[in-house]
Amino acid sequence: MEEKPLEVIERWFAQKGWKPFPFQYETWEAYLNEKSGILNAPTGSGKTYSLWIPALLEYMQENPGTWQTPQKNGLRIIWVTPLRALAKDIQKAMSTLCEEIGLPWTVSIRNGDTSPKERQAQKKKMPECLITTPESLHLLFAQKNNHQLFKGLKTIIIDEWHELMANKRGVQIQLALSYLRHIAPSPIKTWGISATIGNMEQAYTTLMGPSEVNPFIIKADIDKEIIVESILPDEVEKYPWSGHLGVKLIDKIIPIIEESKTTLLFTNTRSQTEIWYQKLMDKYPEMAGLVAMHHGSLDNEVRSWVEQALHEGKLKLVICTSSLDLGVDFRPVDTVIQVGGPKGVSRFAQRAGRAGHQPGLPSKIFFVPTHSLELIEGSALRKAIAEQRFEVQHPHELSYDVLCQFLVTIAVGEGFYKEKLYTMLKSTHAFRNLTTDAFDWALQFVTQGGKSLGSYEEFSKVEVMEDGLYKVNSRKVAMRHRLSMGTIVSDPMLKVKYMTGGYLGVVEESFIAKLNKGDVFFFAGKSLEYVQLKEMSVLVRRSKKKTNIIPRWMGGRLPLSSQMSEMLREELENAVSDRKKSIEVQTIQPILELQQELSLVPDRKTLLIEKSISKEGSHVFLYPFEGRFVHEVLGALVAYRISVSYPISFSIAMNDYGFELLSDSDIPIEDALAEDLFSTQNLMEDIFASINESEMAKRKFRDIASIAGLIFQGYPGKPITNRHVQATSGIIFGVFDEYDPDNLLLQQAKDEALSMQMEKDRLLKAIDRINQQEIKLIHTRRFTPFAFPIMVDRLRATLTSETLEDRIAKIQAQLIK
Repeated sequence: MEEKPLEVIERWFAQKGWKPFPFQYETWEAYLNEKSGILNAPTGSGKTYSLWIPALLEYMQENPGTWQTPQKNGLRIIWVTPLRALAKDIQKAMSTLCEEIGLPWTVSIRNGDTSPKERQAQKKKMPECLITTPESLHLLFAQKNNHQLFKGLKTIIIDEWHELMANKRGVQIQLALSYLRHIAPSPIKTWGISATIGNMEQAYTTLMGPSEVNPFIIKADIDKEIIVESILPDEVEKYPWSGHLGVKLIDKIIPIIEESKTTLLFTNTRSQTEIWYQKLMDKYPEMAGLVAMHHGSLDNEVRSWVEQALHEGKLKLVICTSSLDLGVDFRPVDTVIQVGGPKGVSRFAQRAGRAGHQPGLPSKIFFVPTHSLELIEGSALRKAIAEQRFEVQHPHELSYDVLCQFLVTIAVGEGFYKEKLYTMLKSTHAFRNLTTDAFDWALQFVTQGGKSLGSYEEFSKVEVMEDGLYKVNSRKVAMRHRLSMGTIVSDPMLKVKYMTGGYLGVVEESFIAKLNKGDVFFFAGKSLEYVQLKEMSVLVRRSKKKTNIIPRWMGGRLPLSSQMSEMLREELENAVSDRKKSIEVQTIQPILELQQELSLVPDRKTLLIEKSISKEGSHVFLYPFEGRFVHEVLGALVAYRISVSYPISFSIAMNDYGFELLSDSDIPIEDALAEDLFSTQNLMEDIFASINESEMAKRKFRDIASIAGLIFQGYPGKPITNRHVQATSGIIFGVFDEYDPDNLLLQQAKDEALSMQMEKDRLLKAIDRINQQEIKLIHTRRFTPFAFPIMVDRLRATLTSETLEDRIAKIQAQLIK
């Protein structure tokens, strides 16, 4: 008697020594009953098999007796993943299962690394399952007769939905889902896979569309134990500063690495990754060959080699950034180390999940502070994970740049009719509030270039046929559009190459601009001498000189999440109360005692402001504990409001805990507070006056213009220079600002500058909270432990690393007297 499909799968599990979890059975059943939904499962719980297996079961049930016979099935499953690094791993797991049960299915990958030859082969004969990225999926829509590719599509699965939903790639996914649902001959099942976030129901409606009001979410019944252990310094400096302590704890970290089979050491920036690699190699040269780096600027071949070596257990340690955050299944990894506060609970839990990446195994993560006060973050993280207090992810709405790109994409492919497309767009969460006027504006933009660019032929991309079909007929327009599709816009990168021809990776143009010929810098684990810049390549040769110069990639600092801000304030309040203190808080007790002696450790009902006088001038420190981005705007606002009434100029410095105003004349903070410094009256006007809103919007506009297709980035091997891109976007911004002020892309740039760069909503909440707090202004006779790291960040901007250490040591010596 022939085995039933489920029996085949259960036998395969048994051969592996596994047993399906109840949540997996639940997902299989829901899938086979034609349901769509979200699977909420922790990293390493078998979520890939939860949705891959029912796709196989469905086919086996449809083809009893013949499912092991090769057939022309066409594309049945699209599996979308945010990272290319994930694709190979998923493909291997899927293909192995098919081979071992005798199902002759093909699982293929299509992303930026897929060769033209392989793409052509896929076009002729689509695999049963295609693993792809949001950008590559949209590229399929730009093909002629693309509906033929999807005529047998059964399911689309979005992996790591929590990572995608809060950015423009999430908007791309929503548009792709809506398009596929409208062209497919039969209903398509949609499934999202997501780690835990604070707004899971909204994650569901964002993925499925606003009409789906009853969320169907399957939660894995697995309590993944996460063990958090902080690496504690033997003694804490009473005046801590950011960046130096982590590397000083290397001797405490080496035994952890030695006792583990494989360790991932996460840093928050690519620069930190390079520094840690250099320091480890200097101190423990015997580990050469067992340690590797992985970050987004390294050559793809290097990253692929690292991933493969991890799989095979050949590496003892990989020092990495968020490039290895997401669900890559590295089973040999048994330990994770996090250097510095990860600034978010979800990110920390995700990284912890890389260790013990198997069902039932606990995940252990060691937290290494980069300065002593960060131990409060370690304590807060442990509590947040225990209480499941994860961040909320906010989806984008009305991203007109993505809309314009999508209209051209569909027009390059099969074309579209106005009414049908409008209905389709309204079925997405992102464009559910799209007005007919805004839609008409977008159509005018892609057909004529809008009001102000109509006389330039290159902006008239889409033609309207006699029957009302919107179509791109120009081969040049189609080719240029395919080359520039996507929503990831990064700072211009230059390739780093040896004079002899080997490729190492990429660095930002702004870093290279500061180098002179012969300068030595450290990159990709190597000491390199800068020879020359040729076109878009940085030519280098190996150097034996030691160097302290390491590329500083832009955007390296992670913003402190609002959830972490709240937890930090709670931990500080607990630190000064009689409640049970964590080991981290006990460790930094000398710092907190000194802070209390010189000033105050604030509770959640108190805003602490300190005023000090030094040789530099008058210092005012404010501690809202709201994160660097909010403090940047809040500092500018406070400085502006004081300067309106008093003729005074400031320099401003900030970190995640607070900000400093420094002036060579006395800062009348007492008078400013008496005049209601944090008043909400004329708040937005004062914020716009205090920051260069126009300049911020102009910076945002460059990215928006690139996504919307206003700026062509160049052909492969012949990219347009950064200077040209900046100049072009600046000119177009100026034209829109003067002649087309109602342009929706211009409005979007201003909105994004407010919401993303300024974190407007969070800023307003912070000011509301300050207005409900008791403000305590304390005149300190010397700088406090809370003030010191903010001062160091200010000094860091003007001093080299060598002179900075000397200067800090002198200041510390004076303060401790």
